[in-house]
Amino acid sequence: NLLKSLLSKGSDPEEEAALRGTRTTIAVVIMSLAMAMTALAQEIYTRGGSNLALEGMDAVSYFVSGKPVKGRKDLASPYKGAVWRFSSAGNKAAFDKNPQKFAPQYGGHCAYGTAQGYAVRGDPRAWRIVNGKLYLNYNRAVQNKWHRDISSYIAEGNRNWPAVLKTK
Repeated sequence: NLLKSLLSKGSDPEEEAALRGTRTTIAVVIMSLAMAMTALAQEIYTRGGSNLALEGMDAVSYFVSGKPVKGRKDLASPYKGAVWRFSSAGNKAAFDKNPQKFAPQYGGHCAYGTAQGYAVRGDPRAWRIVNGKLYLNYNRAVQNKWHRDISSYIAEGNRNWPAVLKTK
């Protein structure tokens, strides 16, 4: 009945004004919830409004093949609001069992940028595994900077993550 009365027109100007205010409040709450859900989905970097993690590269392939391998559409799993593709059923099973082991640090955002205090895209082709964790950088030039002091940048990135998502 409450919903029905909110959606109907008021019978007098005062009632209509009160309902309009209530509708506005509900709209603001719904928009706030939608924005919060979008922010959660942004933890994993996806390019150009898609929901595809690592631009479709197989996260497990970095560890087992020593290089990024394109994943297949028919071998995919959801994780943290993104779709992850895999090049083999075995890689998909490994990821599904322990996604934290294979997903890139900082949600696939640039490790150097995260260390500097901001969230920017990570390029799946500018990568490195350090202490069993996958890190991406914006591009190879930025990766070269990151390589100069990896341990300090990782420590700084760990301190900044996930607060840097608010800077996007």
